[in-house]
Amino acid sequence: MRNTRIHRALASEGGHLVFPGCFDCLSARLVQKAGFPMSFISGYSVAATALGEPDMGLLTQTEIVDQARRVCGSVGIPILVDADTGYGNPLNVVRTVKLMIAAGAAGCFLEDQVWPKRCGHMRNKRVIERTEYIEKIRAAVEARGDADFFIVARTDSLAAVSLAEALTRVQLARETGADASFVEAPESLDHLRVIGKESPHPNVANMIEHGKTPVLSKAELAALGFHIILYPLAGLFAAAKAMETVFRKLRVDANTKGLSEQMMNFGSFNELIGVDEKYRLAERFGAG
Repeated sequence: MRNTRIHRALASEGGHLVFPGCFDCLSARLVQKAGFPMSFISGYSVAATALGEPDMGLLTQTEIVDQARRVCGSVGIPILVDADTGYGNPLNVVRTVKLMIAAGAAGCFLEDQVWPKRCGHMRNKRVIERTEYIEKIRAAVEARGDADFFIVARTDSLAAVSLAEALTRVQLARETGADASFVEAPESLDHLRVIGKESPHPNVANMIEHGKTPVLSKAELAALGFHIILYPLAGLFAAAKAMETVFRKLRVDANTKGLSEQMMNFGSFNELIGVDEKYRLAERFGAG
């Protein structure tokens, strides 16, 4: 039985863990500050914030690895990272996994879409052949070796082929050495019931507000057979809405009066980013 940081985080929450995604160092610090034992960097959120573009295969391996390195270095909690398709064939997957491990990531998602991929809740997805996907999982497992690295086998074949094909793929991926199963974008409670029952545990539930999958409570998802319950975009959507509100107010009224309760104050923000800690460090070296 493998015992990675992600396995331990899951065990610390009684086997059913709810946590949010992050997209940069600041959002990762907020996840940690809120008390969550782990977080996740999605390709959707990094494409949106680093490029201002949709999650449609525009983000490169180098860009996601660089972001992972920065985020993992900024917090003490383990970070899962969206590795998309591994950015090519099994040789690319090997390099991606090794780069992720070197960046400090605690694990990655690896999916079976045809590149360029797209967000799992977007339309017109296509997947590679089953055998090709399993070879990519095998390459990832071999590249991981004995490292503390958790591999989530994600399949988008529910939409592209069938639910039966999705279940077959995650079963084979788990037999090949992946640590968790993720059938992306179930569209109904019936889909969730079948996946929770027939997909090898632990299962990932991807809760995207206003996406394709019904957003259920932790208790409901646990009862259905899900264990790793991820809200990948909640923070991104909340931040975008908050900034939109403030910027509109500032544009219309030329001030932010009345919005102070919706904004972190200067002192709290400095505490979050560690200003006093840096002052203490500077004083130790006579640079205060």
